[in-house]
Parts: sequence; C-alpha cells; structure tokens
Amino acid sequence: MDKQKILIVDDEPGVRLLVSRILEKEYTVLEAADGEEAIDIAKEQQPALILMDLMMPKMDGYAACLRIKAEQATKGIPVIMLTGIGHELNKRFAEEMGADGYITKPFTRESLLGGTRQLLVSSQQ
Repeated sequence: MDKQKILIVDDEPGVRLLVSRILEKEYTVLEAADGEEAIDIAKEQQPALILMDLMMPKMDGYAACLRIKAEQATKGIPVIMLTGIGHELNKRFAEEMGADGYITKPFTRESLLGGTRQLLVSSQQ
C-alpha cells in the first residue's frame, strides 16, 4: 500500500528536516519553504495532510491556509498549523483561516505523530 503524503511547510530547513525525520517512516514527506510553494505543491501532489508554519516570508501560513481552503482542488486537505506562538488568539485566528489543527513548537515526536494520525483518521471518515 502506498504511504499517505504529508506536506511540510516551513521556511527553516532544520524544522523541515526534523519533521520529515519523524514522519518519513509512516508517510511520504513533501516539503515547501513558503506559502506560495505550498499552494503549488498541494495542487499538484494532493497530500493527505499539510503541516504549516505560521511565520514565513513571501506568504505566511494564515494566507496560504486561506488560499488552500478556498481552492476547489485543495479545500478538502486538512491543515495543521505549526508555530512557536501558542496564544489562544492565534489558535482562534488559525481556525478562522480554515486550519484543522494546531501544534505549538517546540513539539515532541509523540505530539506531532499523534496529532497527525488523529487528523488523518478523522478526515477519512
């Protein structure tokens, strides 16, 4: 069986590497360095899930999430926001942009895998 694809969107290569190392055993990992690239890859590859940083150059995670959720081809892809800012206001704002989940950095391997699995299972029901 083919592994599900997960798109990791973060402007920091170290974060992308860390997240992909955690996920690569169970999933096919795709990477994007900013929101614009994320939208293009989401359209082309149709990942099962997107893990997206909030603060990025060119287009931030909020704007990219809003665009992904607005496009017919990508609106069904669940998006989890990854951020170093854990304020309730940010969580509410991310949800308003259409985000399906929220993981605060620094995260543990377990919280990342658990959050990812949970959302993938619920999105397939």
